[in-house]
Amino acid sequence: MVNECAFAQPNEADLVDAVRTTGAATLSLVAVLKDELVGHILFTPVTVQSPKGDFEAVGLAPMAVMPELQRNGIGSQLVSRGLAELRAAGHEVVVVVGHAEYYPRFGFVKASGYGIRWEHQVPDEVFMALELKPGVLRGLGGGVVRFRAEFAAG
Repeated sequence: MVNECAFAQPNEADLVDAVRTTGAATLSLVAVLKDELVGHILFTPVTVQSPKGDFEAVGLAPMAVMPELQRNGIGSQLVSRGLAELRAAGHEVVVVVGHAEYYPRFGFVKASGYGIRWEHQVPDEVFMALELKPGVLRGLGGGVVRFRAEFAAG
């Protein structure tokens, strides 16, 4: 319900259901306010194919907050908590396709700065990466990020 309301379409909700069905979520968090589900964030495994070999990273998508509660810090809390849990679990890299003004506050930078691009064409400023382990992307030689098959189905 949160994803469908936040995005005003069923695609993201269908994606979340598909990922859950396959058991592929790396991390899924919800925000609850007054016993109501008001926010959700999902992190899934992605593959970075690079000249130095493939490696696993984590993709952030989707992140949703009920429209009437957006711009109140709920999304920021979900992102911060998710990144902290991923870092604690030993994950090294997170990528996101999202708002260029929003995600840099959490340390995300243009992935192209690391020579990394998404498998689909998007404006450079909306595909971002965050090193949870500093320096892990240095010297990578570039690469292409591929999300799970469930993301192509939408």
